[in-house]
This record gives sequence, structure tokens and C-alpha cells, in this order.
Amino acid sequence: MNAFITGAYDTAVGKLPGSSCMGLHAEAALGALDDAGLALGDIDGVLCAYSFTEPHLMLASVFCEYLGIHPGTCAAIQAGGATACIMIMQAAALVASGQCRNVLVVTGDNRLSGLSRDGAVAALAEVGHPQFERPFGISVPASYALVARRYMHEYGATSEQLAAIAVQHRKHALLHPKAQQREPITVADVLASKEIASPLRMLDCCLISDGGAAVVVSSKAAAADTRHKPVEILGAGQGHTHEHIVAAPSLTDFGCKTSSATAFARAGVTAKDIDVAEIYDSFTITLLVELESIGFFERGTAGVAAERGELAIGGRLPCNTHGGLLSYAHSGAAGGMFHAVEAVHQLRGRAKERQVRDARLAFVHGDGGILSAHCSLVLGAH
Repeated sequence: MNAFITGAYDTAVGKLPGSSCMGLHAEAALGALDDAGLALGDIDGVLCAYSFTEPHLMLASVFCEYLGIHPGTCAAIQAGGATACIMIMQAAALVASGQCRNVLVVTGDNRLSGLSRDGAVAALAEVGHPQFERPFGISVPASYALVARRYMHEYGATSEQLAAIAVQHRKHALLHPKAQQREPITVADVLASKEIASPLRMLDCCLISDGGAAVVVSSKAAAADTRHKPVEILGAGQGHTHEHIVAAPSLTDFGCKTSSATAFARAGVTAKDIDVAEIYDSFTITLLVELESIGFFERGTAGVAAERGELAIGGRLPCNTHGGLLSYAHSGAAGGMFHAVEAVHQLRGRAKERQVRDARLAFVHGDGGILSAHCSLVLGAH
């Protein structure tokens, strides 16, 4: 695709008193620029996402004003958890087409310290269909619980298998010094945690966090002048089937099937070639369904694989090696960007205790809404 990730950075995560959306954006952006060995003046494109704590119709323009830069291309993209991957895909198109040399892709929000419980509930309630869902009190966890129930009915997955995913993610988070949750958990702990929406329990659900993350996407010519070996964007694809769960054509097959097939085809690889996967995990059922729809596992086998430790570092498919949204952190669009940053660390061989041996190809995936919007990336060590 003639596009390369030349810089990547994520801030501290968890509860960060005194943090702000713009402050996290700026820290992440400057960190990514420093990682790339670039200056603010080298940036000619900026893509931002959205914020719950500092909402604005033109968040990217607000950020550029905050940082004092005047890029030739500037836009904000809003696609829920798919936003980070979609922005990276868009940045790749901008540099490959010659419209930009270096695009700064930045995300961040202080959802844990800057948003009240009522504010969070109100914001997430907007996800539901105003006529057919909201009047009946459906929530985001309840929507994913609906998917979980259907999947369990069709393929025989168990709560223990979902719990195994949460446990494996926590084991990975224990290896990351910045992870928000670093207390070991067991399958029994997951099953004993508070029920949120049957069959999903508290430890089946992602975290709420403060934090930010950013990457720099550069053209081939610009990448030659950066500090570290760039990570090549080999393939990208999107898949969209619905917005509201009431309109989903299936509760077990989603747009990740299309987005991943497109990304694999453009990269000239298959699921079997991937060394490490960083896949959106808003709930344990999210990852289970996506692992199978993408093609990493046959239908009905991903849960068994999780129980066997096949998602572990050193396993068949090392997955979410930083701990994912379940144990590392989730701060809005930055949650998906954490996955991309971790993939960069893995492909550069800089993941330390989390390092997957001989990692050359990484798969990154984000989904937004109720498994609504999907974007997949295939990244390669250069």
C-alpha cells in the first residue's frame, strides 16, 4: 500500500487525575513524533477521532489549534471502536496517493476521571435505535449479551470459555508495566463477578480508562528519513453490515469477515500467516465471535482454543499481547489505537516480556457499535 507506520506512542493509562482530552492528545502526538524522529513541521495531515469528555463537531481542528499546527489535511472520524483502524487506513490512502507525506493519527480521552457514571450511561445510551431499542431500555452490554446467547445456542460455547479469554488477557497485562489491571484472575473469579447482562459478567466487560495513543503514517519516501525501521501497512479493509443490533442480518456472522478477507487479499497473505493478532475485545464474546468470523479458528472452536492456552504468547495465535481492552485499558477511540501501538512494538521486537518470537506479520482489528463497523489491518516488519 506504499504506507508505513513510522512512529507510535501511548500514554499512561488508568485513572489519571487532572488529565484532559486535549492534554492526552498532545502527549500522545508528541510522543509518536519523537518516536519517528520528526518535528511538528513535518506533519502535513492530521486525523483525530471523537471525545465523550470534550465533544466537538470539529475535534481535529480543535486539536490542531491546541497544538498550534496548520496541516494541509485535517479531519475527524467517528466510527466507534473501529475508528483507530479506519483512521490508519485513511492515512495510508493519503500518503499513498501523494496528498500527504506524514499523517499524524491521534486518539485520547479521560473517560475514567472526566466522566460521571450518569454521563457515561447517557453517552452509551445513544447507541440504541431511538424508535426500536432505546424505549425498551436496551444497553450496550445487553446487546452483546444477545450475541453471546445466540452464539452459545448455535455453537455450544460456555461461560467458562468466555472466562478463559478474560484470564488470558489478564496474564498478558501482568507482563505490561503500564496496564491498568495487573491483579491475576481465575476462571472462577470471572464467573463469580457481578452479572451485568446474562451471560456476561463484570470481568467479561472492558475497562473504563483515561489514556491516549497516536501513530504517524508516512509515505515510502518520508519513511526513509525516520528514526526507527518503519512498519509497513500491507493491507487494509472494511466491512459494514448494520448500525443497530435490531437490524443486524446475523447475530453470529459480522462485517469482520469481509474486512479481514479484503485486508488479507491486499496483503497477499492468509490468516495462517499471521504471527500476532491485536483484535478489539470490548467483551469476551466480541473476541470469540471475531476470531471465528475472521478465520483464525473454525466455528465453535475458539472458546476451546482459549481454554487450551492457544491465545497465549507462545501459543498458536498470540492475541492481545498487551492485555487488550479487558485488562490493559479502554479510553474510547484510543482503546483501538492501543492495539495498533502494541502491534508496532511486536513487529519492532520491542515488546520485552510480551515479545512474540520472530513476529513478522501482525493483524489488527477494530469494531464499532454492536459489531457494526469493522476495519482490519495487516502490518509487516520492514
